[in-house]
Amino acid sequence: MLNINQIRSFKNRKKIVMLTAFDYPTAMLLEQAGCDIILVGDSLGTVFNGYKSTLPVKLDDLIYHAKAVRRGIKDTFLVVDMPFMSYQASIRDAKTNAGRIMKETGANAVKLEGGDEASEQIKAIVDMGVPVMGHIGLQPQSVNKYGGYALQGVSEEDKERLVKSAVAIEQEGAFSIVVEKTKSETTKEITKSVSIPVIGIGAGPHCDGQVLVTYDMLGIFQDFKPKFVKQYDNLAKRIQKAVKSYASDVREKKFPGQKHSF
Repeated sequence: MLNINQIRSFKNRKKIVMLTAFDYPTAMLLEQAGCDIILVGDSLGTVFNGYKSTLPVKLDDLIYHAKAVRRGIKDTFLVVDMPFMSYQASIRDAKTNAGRIMKETGANAVKLEGGDEASEQIKAIVDMGVPVMGHIGLQPQSVNKYGGYALQGVSEEDKERLVKSAVAIEQEGAFSIVVEKTKSETTKEITKSVSIPVIGIGAGPHCDGQVLVTYDMLGIFQDFKPKFVKQYDNLAKRIQKAVKSYASDVREKKFPGQKHSF
């Protein structure tokens, strides 16, 4: 099984492949396909539960899904998101909830959003023995603060802020950082400024790895398609086609036949 030292060693050597999973069969398939890291992300709020944002996702939701994912994988590194209000209110909350995730799911690490404002939480969680993946750039849990899902790192001032945040996160002990929806040149500077891997999502080609939401990448989620998503398949159409075939067979009394009967 991959560990944080091996992931750190990928910096400037090997691109990291990371995808999301929320269930047992998907996790199994991702591992069989050679995924390095699986993230049980709070993106399940939008692509799995149909919420308008990630804010309604609860800690128990992520723990439930992470347990299923853990049962589906043996060697893939498992990271679980800390959802909105599971760590922001206090250091005590951050430690307790990170501990719950590790204890109840068998995860290898937790991920939490925030730069300088989350540095104390990151240090506290790391100090108690839990690996932390940071998350800067666009932070979906702060969508109301941003007034939407705006591109980050556009101005020179914002670029400097993000670089400073990445350095602070590394100093507090994070083993890697996700950078989301951030201008490519800014992400390039962030990646050069830290010695830990930077994993991008909508952050350009200069990162140490990439992550996408699997439902987006496979073309299952249909509500919207972010610009940064490359669809490697259109499973929505293929699923619809299969279901229509099944429905037709049932209605025309072609299924079940002798082959599928006892």
